Amino acid sequence: MHKKEYGQETNKTIKITGRYIVVFLFIFIFLIAGCPLGFARSQGDVPCIWNGIDKIIAIGDLHGDYENFIIILKGTFLVNEDLNWIGGKTHLVQTGDVLDRGPNARKIFDLLKKLEKEAKSAGGKVHMLLGNHEEMNIVGIAMGGPGYVPVEQFISFLTEDFRDKHEKKIREKFIRKNNGEDSDNGLLEAELKQYWQNYIKTHKKSAEEAYFVGFNELYGDWLLEHDVVIKINDIVFSHGGISEKFSKWDLEKINERYREELIEFRRAWWPGVQPAIQRPEFVYNPQSPMWYRELALGGEEEFEQTVDRILVNLKARYIVIAHTPRLAHIQSRFGDRVWLIDTGISRVYGGNATALVIEDGKFSPWEFIQ
Repeated sequence: MHKKEYGQETNKTIKITGRYIVVFLFIFIFLIAGCPLGFARSQGDVPCIWNGIDKIIAIGDLHGDYENFIIILKGTFLVNEDLNWIGGKTHLVQTGDVLDRGPNARKIFDLLKKLEKEAKSAGGKVHMLLGNHEEMNIVGIAMGGPGYVPVEQFISFLTEDFRDKHEKKIREKFIRKNNGEDSDNGLLEAELKQYWQNYIKTHKKSAEEAYFVGFNELYGDWLLEHDVVIKINDIVFSHGGISEKFSKWDLEKINERYREELIEFRRAWWPGVQPAIQRPEFVYNPQSPMWYRELALGGEEEFEQTVDRILVNLKARYIVIAHTPRLAHIQSRFGDRVWLIDTGISRVYGGNATALVIEDGKFSPWEFIQ
């Protein structure tokens, strides 16, 4: 009896010890791969300014709506029926917030990654900017937001090993129940979805950890290769906008500093790890280009001179932003110098699939009304 109890306790200890070793090794690897020094080689290689571009198409917040994204890409002649790039030398700018609320952010990411390569080969360019929802997912706080991470998004970013481990018994039971055959009518998917919904509720901490690890392992480093603000010709693009304070910064400096902070706060997600940057300039800052709203909400008369100074500082004539939804149509402010392109494209908002087409200096909203 004692031997059996000792053996059981020993096995339990080994499992616990092994778990901590795995967690320690992951943290060690994560710290090495995710610290600013580990990413420094790429920071100086990420351009953010382009000139002489004839055609630009800008798309606002997608929030997981893959279907409307496809409608826009096809409607603006950027892809064909096979979703291959046909936009030639066009620059596509997606201004962030691919993530959260809607179910299919990962499918959008995968398509954007594919189109990045195809557009480059054709002489064009795909720019996916980071929005505040990308920020929240990279640093590991998105699951704390109200309804930010739907269960479909949660499942899609889990690592394959973690997901298989949890779904194995459910799948086996389902196949036995169906006489050895899998099902393609959605019943299995519904059972799995219900399992994960319960798991998120009953294992909150484990669910957050699994999601954070999976998301950053699959897409974190790729996202960190992207900018938060860019300038094409005389037009500045960012998710939320540029405040007067940050308009005085070089765009390269904004992107580099943002990247450093995101890497550092991602590293500090783990308990007991303190970020080396104690006072971030950008992360969590409502005045940063990911969160700023005054260009969308500020009174035009009171704010006009500020907009003048911002544009002078940026050496730009126009700013294109998203982040603050306009559920009807793309709108312009301050004498067509500030363009708002977040029209609630995702079906969770009920807005329209829209894009801003900029060709030969002319701004033309494109809209698909369902």
